[in-house]
Amino acid sequence: MRYLPLSEADRVSMLDKIGVGSIDDLFVDVPQAARRSGPVDLPMYAGELEVEAQLQAFAAKSVSPSKVPFFVGAGAYRHHIPATVDHIIQRSEFLTSYTPYQPEIAQGTLQVLFEFQTQVARLTGMPVANASLYDGSTAAAEGVLMATRATKRNKAVLSGGLHPHYRETVETLAHAVGIETEACDLAIDDEAEVLNHIDADTACVVVQTPNVFGTATDLTQIAAAAQAAGALLIVVVTEVMSLGLLKSPGEMGADVVAVEGQSIGVPLSFGGPYVGLFAAKEKYLRQMPGRLCGETVDADGERGFVLTLSTREQHIRRDKATSNICTNSGLCALAFSIHMSLLGQEGLKRLAKINYAKAHSLRDRLAAVPGVEVVTPRFFNEFTVKLPKAAAPVVEALAAQGVLGGVPVSRLVADPAFGNHLIVAATETVSDTDMDAFVQALKAVL
Repeated sequence: MRYLPLSEADRVSMLDKIGVGSIDDLFVDVPQAARRSGPVDLPMYAGELEVEAQLQAFAAKSVSPSKVPFFVGAGAYRHHIPATVDHIIQRSEFLTSYTPYQPEIAQGTLQVLFEFQTQVARLTGMPVANASLYDGSTAAAEGVLMATRATKRNKAVLSGGLHPHYRETVETLAHAVGIETEACDLAIDDEAEVLNHIDADTACVVVQTPNVFGTATDLTQIAAAAQAAGALLIVVVTEVMSLGLLKSPGEMGADVVAVEGQSIGVPLSFGGPYVGLFAAKEKYLRQMPGRLCGETVDADGERGFVLTLSTREQHIRRDKATSNICTNSGLCALAFSIHMSLLGQEGLKRLAKINYAKAHSLRDRLAAVPGVEVVTPRFFNEFTVKLPKAAAPVVEALAAQGVLGGVPVSRLVADPAFGNHLIVAATETVSDTDMDAFVQALKAVL
């Protein structure tokens, strides 16, 4: 296909049509400090060997989670992924699969997504789930948009334990469409404050469990309060592995569930791509974003799969679409589904129990370090400690000793009250030797 560039007259006509004077006017919302004033500082050309050598040098500066004791979490977790997952997703019929624009001839893709939806529904304890979204944060934001449509209200209450990156994603999308957001103060355990923010104008309450500090909360009381006020409860889960052990959001009364599914089947990969899981009560089915795949029979009575619901703007609904999600993390959803199938229900439970035991073993060891206080009251595989000094330089000093010791809260949010707080995660990949190395390094640094 040949590339035919626009003429100057074409550009002028397009700018006139949308009502701006120049291309620069399209970027007025981008802060000046974020704009480049010149080209990127890179050579204009280089040979393939030179480029390869430079990229390898860049890569060598990174420390792989598998090479050192690794306790980083805060929304992205290192778990063991069976080799079978990578083998299957690299099969040609999966690796090149994309959105089924002609669903009737994409039976394999549709069946995979149907099975994926079934797994997500069972995990979350909800009756319906969609065919995935980009990641957990965008799933949470889509849940807020859905709640305002369903309730005809315009205010979202965001809990103080919601991951700051999720909060920012929700606030960005909400601002774009005129939804009011009311964020509770950052808190390790904020159930009481959330209840105080619910009123007759509230469309939804967004609560995370386990929250960014690792605190696991039974949300039954918040669900009852929200629904009594005519609002929806949106439950956010950043560590999907916790659903193998803790009470499901559906059991706690959630109306909508937004989950980051990265922990199952998807590697860390420098922050993405990940996979957003989205589920809801059946009465909100037609308000759900993205797509839903369903099972039916063809004219001959044979089992088949169809694109049951597709509310995105590229299909018939266009400007009436409930979402502008144009695709899904299809390959990541497949990886998730393969890993879940390998684990099975009992395997997931056992793996979740191992995570729980590892984290609590680490908690006991760190609590014995002079000056270290564990502040998370109840948790799954992640918790927060308060150090006797600022956490950020401690993490850098630990890294210099070959231990990646967690995420300083100050890296997520600028709140001086939490400057000494460190979020620590321990999954099944952490050994006793890793824990001993962490404790010894921390004692030396403190």
